[in-house]
Amino acid sequence: MRSKLVKSAMLFIIVIGVSAIFISKSNAREGIPNPADEKGIKFIEQDWSKALATAKEQKKLVFVDIYATWCGPCKLLKKNTFSDEKVAAFFNQHFVNVSVDGEATIGPELVRKYSLEGYPTLLVTDAEGKPVLYSVGYIDGPTLLRFAEEAIKRGS
Repeated sequence: MRSKLVKSAMLFIIVIGVSAIFISKSNAREGIPNPADEKGIKFIEQDWSKALATAKEQKKLVFVDIYATWCGPCKLLKKNTFSDEKVAAFFNQHFVNVSVDGEATIGPELVRKYSLEGYPTLLVTDAEGKPVLYSVGYIDGPTLLRFAEEAIKRGS
């Protein structure tokens, strides 16, 4: 009897664990935030219009990360630089941040509009979409902070 109870409890725990994994993956695919992912720069994903409207409303500049899914430096930028606490705090306070796949949805239009030549391209625009400053390639946290400070000076 006790053995049967232990087996039932173990089966229950396994089912709950597997369910949690599937729910987490499903939420990630649907763009539902995961509390464990709350570190780093908060990006609006793939929605250029929303970013511009939010920037107008909040009277902020727009920071645009234009990447490609196959791009190694883009992945490193997200993993290392955008997750840096000091960088994230600064960008989340001073910019409306948007992340755009340069090869999907609105991405190709932005690539053409801004004559982009490589990934990742980091672009700061005003709330109308007028370019203020850009950088191409991987950069570390301290360099990104200097980039941001320069963009704020130029965008004022």
